[in-house]
Amino acid sequence: MTAQISVLFKVCDKEGTIMDRTLELPSSEEELEELKEKAKDWALMHGMCMRSKSNFNKDVLQFAPFILMPSPFPRKEFENACQIQTILNLLIHRVAQDYNFLKETLEETMKVDSFTKDLFEICNIINDEGGSAQNISLGILRSDLMLETNCPKTGENKRCMPYCCWKQVEINTIASGFGWLGPAATELHKFVLTELGYHEEVNQLPENNALQIICSSMIEAWNMYGDQQAVILFVVEDITYNICDQRCHEFEIKKQNPNMQVIRRTLTQLAATAKLGSKKELVVDNRVVSVVYYRCGYEPAQYPTRKEWDVRLLIERSLAIKCPTIQYHLAGTKKVQQALAKPGVISKFLKNEKMCAVIKEIFTELYALDFDEHGDAAIEMGIADPHRFVLKPQREGGCNNKYGLDIQTFLQSVKDKQDRVAWILMDKIHPPVHRNYMVRAESNIDRELQELVSELGIFGIIIADETNVYVNKQGGHMLRTKLATANEGGVATGLGACDSPFLVD
Repeated sequence: MTAQISVLFKVCDKEGTIMDRTLELPSSEEELEELKEKAKDWALMHGMCMRSKSNFNKDVLQFAPFILMPSPFPRKEFENACQIQTILNLLIHRVAQDYNFLKETLEETMKVDSFTKDLFEICNIINDEGGSAQNISLGILRSDLMLETNCPKTGENKRCMPYCCWKQVEINTIASGFGWLGPAATELHKFVLTELGYHEEVNQLPENNALQIICSSMIEAWNMYGDQQAVILFVVEDITYNICDQRCHEFEIKKQNPNMQVIRRTLTQLAATAKLGSKKELVVDNRVVSVVYYRCGYEPAQYPTRKEWDVRLLIERSLAIKCPTIQYHLAGTKKVQQALAKPGVISKFLKNEKMCAVIKEIFTELYALDFDEHGDAAIEMGIADPHRFVLKPQREGGCNNKYGLDIQTFLQSVKDKQDRVAWILMDKIHPPVHRNYMVRAESNIDRELQELVSELGIFGIIIADETNVYVNKQGGHMLRTKLATANEGGVATGLGACDSPFLVD
């Protein structure tokens, strides 16, 4: 019996008649297994890979987990998300320029979250010194969103495609990954569709030039720096599991400009080698650095000693163009996201009423847990109905949120403690469920159709200073898909899988 993937879409025949179509997989188990094996080998042979966390060997790669067929996503909402990204870029940039807003927003959090406090201390020092030597900033952002199926009028939830609008989960301002794995998944799905004879249906996969656009933005910043001998610095983890996603950025930069050099260093290595020149230029191993691109620095464990914090400050003081600056890093925190969702706040940064209305539409409800009547009410809501929410800390990198009864237990334990202000409560989003095969290395999960949900990431690029915006554009996308029963969905953390959107009308 033919296995079907629930990707319903419309096509137009030669006479102009619109018809419904459904993607179908091979009818026999043998043919299906052959397709999976081909897809695995395609991923391995095209660099859609990661290093294993369970059996780490820096010289060995395995294919990144992926979804066998592309997942359905409403065309209108996808196009809206792409169009809105430039407004989000501008919003984040202006927030990052507002030192007082960042300070006021994060003031209570800093009392209980040492990591946020250390980040802001760098921001504070730079502000007291009159700013960084470099006014230009490079933002490579990623706005993550999920489709919401709850009807706003009735509250009814069918978890299906007919009613869908999208809501922002978060916006990433540091180490916004999958600029390579996103486009790679698109190419994988083009291969799978053509293997199945769906040649015309490949057009339902939107163009995805994330890698080229992200890398061209770094080259643009390198050009603006004005030193043809300078290098681009990737600040990386001590151990990089998601190596292809990083190296392919490096190789694409070299492809676009063969004369450019990229160097990779950890914060610990930089603490021993980085220094400032006479004009505050950043010098690493006797080479001037024009652009600093952070692929780490967003978790406390990445600063094992004070030396790593000291070198982060040194970089921030330098003439190099930072991606991100410390202000951009802070602008991406959950607490700032929650503050922006308050009535009237967005209009402080976006004077255009139409822009403000568009951004407000995508925000889900976020609740501060401050020690006031609103915070107390949010605590009681979370305890009374924990399954309605997600509890988020000031952390990036996945696996830090709390769900369900864990929310109730945690809120009861911090109800009367200052620690609660480091968290925000967010209304849970109810995305549509679809069925597909998840293919993982060293796993048998791909033997059965799974119920899945997806999260779309839209990349944005902005190069600007305090008064001028030089580049502001949307820069491709990525899609991560996880089991519908799973809370977290990070691919690098082993919980999600690479995917691509199949646009449906």
